[in-house]
Amino acid sequence: MRLQDVVGQLPPESTQQAVGYPTLFLLVALGALVPVVPTGALVSTAAVVALHQTAPFAVLLVFVVAATAAFLGDITLYWLGRRGVGSRNGSRRLEALRARADPERLARAQRRLADHSGTVLVLSRLVPAGRIPVMLACLMARMPLARFARGDAPACLAWAAAYGAIGILGGSLFDEPWQGVLAAVGLTLVLSGVPALWRRLRRGRPSGGEHA
Repeated sequence: MRLQDVVGQLPPESTQQAVGYPTLFLLVALGALVPVVPTGALVSTAAVVALHQTAPFAVLLVFVVAATAAFLGDITLYWLGRRGVGSRNGSRRLEALRARADPERLARAQRRLADHSGTVLVLSRLVPAGRIPVMLACLMARMPLARFARGDAPACLAWAAAYGAIGILGGSLFDEPWQGVLAAVGLTLVLSGVPALWRRLRRGRPSGGEHA
């Protein structure tokens, strides 16, 4: 069965909304806690579907749901990390954060956090793989939860707006929703993968002082 045939058999808009928004919220919040859910692609896909709906403010609701879920997920993860920092022997959650953070990016985040904490927090969600090193740097600097929340709120808003815009762009280029979904997901994967590929290439490149 072709993908467009499957999309054509989707339930009515009211059913999609009743199931879609809670599902989007749960998956984005889960993705903030456990990086197994491609939350950026998920938000872009939801924006494409919302763009092709007749319900008013459907795209706006995707933005609000995604930003709120991302914020609550971040706050929960940071709270768990704070418990690890405050305990004598640390916690498994804090050690898991350390394992997920690239040492080079962590060191860079620590250097920049002292002077530009608000900007660093906002950019951490926009730069692929930047959220965990910055969050860990905040934990190691013992940043209070309230201060982290003030910086993370605009970061989540900017993140939801960026990936929602990708979905709107992909959905506006094509008449069929499934085509817009493919375009949005493809663009999201490219934006997420290119920085990681560039870092790997730089690490594998010999330094200027080395000779063959």
